[in-house]
Amino acid sequence: MKKLVLAALGGAALGLVTTVQVAGPLVAQDAQTSGSVYEQLDLFGDIFERIRTDYVQDVDDKELIEAAINGMLTSLDPHSSYMSAEDAADMRISTRGEFGGLGIEVTQEDGWVKVVSPMDGTPADAAGMLAGDFITAVDGESVMGLTLDEAVDLMRGPVGAEIIITVVREDEVEPFDVSIIRDTIKMTAVRSRTEGKAVVLRITTFNEQTYPNLSEGIEEQISEAGGIDNVDGFILDLRNNPGGLLNQAIYVSDAFLNAGEIVSTRGRETEDGDRFNATEGDLAQGKPIVVLVNGGSASASEIVAGALQDHRRAIVVGTNSFGKGSVQTVIPLSSDGAMRLTTARYYTPSGRSIQALGISPDIIVEQPRVQPGDEEEEDNGNQRTEASLRGALDNDSLTEDEIRQIEEDRARAEAAAQLREDDYQMAYAIDILKGLNALGPVVQAD
Repeated sequence: MKKLVLAALGGAALGLVTTVQVAGPLVAQDAQTSGSVYEQLDLFGDIFERIRTDYVQDVDDKELIEAAINGMLTSLDPHSSYMSAEDAADMRISTRGEFGGLGIEVTQEDGWVKVVSPMDGTPADAAGMLAGDFITAVDGESVMGLTLDEAVDLMRGPVGAEIIITVVREDEVEPFDVSIIRDTIKMTAVRSRTEGKAVVLRITTFNEQTYPNLSEGIEEQISEAGGIDNVDGFILDLRNNPGGLLNQAIYVSDAFLNAGEIVSTRGRETEDGDRFNATEGDLAQGKPIVVLVNGGSASASEIVAGALQDHRRAIVVGTNSFGKGSVQTVIPLSSDGAMRLTTARYYTPSGRSIQALGISPDIIVEQPRVQPGDEEEEDNGNQRTEASLRGALDNDSLTEDEIRQIEEDRARAEAAAQLREDDYQMAYAIDILKGLNALGPVVQAD
């Protein structure tokens, strides 16, 4: 059986380790301890039998044992737990970042499955599914009464297999069937965009798609900007990112570092520790980086923020992160379930553990809460200027190119002002990049 290593707030797998895990009895080194262990196991057996025979109603033996196992694990720490076969399968899907399906985002409304939007370039998009469509049946089986997860499970399946979706559409009198061939759907872990001259990389999770999404997004945004010289820098938005795969956190950190330690792990025994170092190559090409974090940034997110902060490669902005500094190993069990067990702590390059402390930002910036009814004292849109006066003289000292440049600068300033209203932390990060870019290229400290 293979073991998986996790670094996430909710627990997610790093990858496969070829070590074989064989279950066996707990054997103490001395007879006294051994006898005590077996006495406790006998006590467990007695209680289990008493529940089966005397509880007020019938109990499911399997569920009872799973609950006992989970209770044992959760008593250790908040991140150790038992996963049923279904939970273990869901975890593998979430960490892989791809699955056989249709490519639609759905929600539930009045008991029916409602399409939020089809994903671009997916089978659902090609089949003509539209936002607002209601899915009432899958392969003739009604979805009424099913939970959203159960309905989604019906739509997932082997790549290349056909599925018949019964759809109710607002403009159509009768329900109609849509035939779709399942394909591999990849979940987007990184969304990239440009704000002004800053490239924003919004990382929502650390799954197997994270680093490929990141590198593709950087290349795309630099190309659209007309080259790296037209970019002020990069913003890694890790806010509300609960973590994920440890190896992906290492890859993302390595993407911006040329050398030095990224993270180390230390287990119960000295030999259980490990150390991960950066390799040559900086996707940001020396441009400044700002990392945005908040209280929802955990585990793998904190590894990235801590590594870039300790190497002085990035300025961390926002509020204190969650503070999960432990690593979980997922050990598959014979029942197709799995045991998630905390096996190590991780440390940033400077040797600090962020367990229960979190990453402290270099610059603390709170996100202002929008107060209902707040209005600007002055509506700048209706402000009177010289140009608004009837009969005002034209400015004849500027060329058309100069006037166009002034108008473009004004539009950028207005967009920046609007961003401060929409996302103050992001606007602050962009302002920092502008200042850092003016200082010249970054020199990395090993």
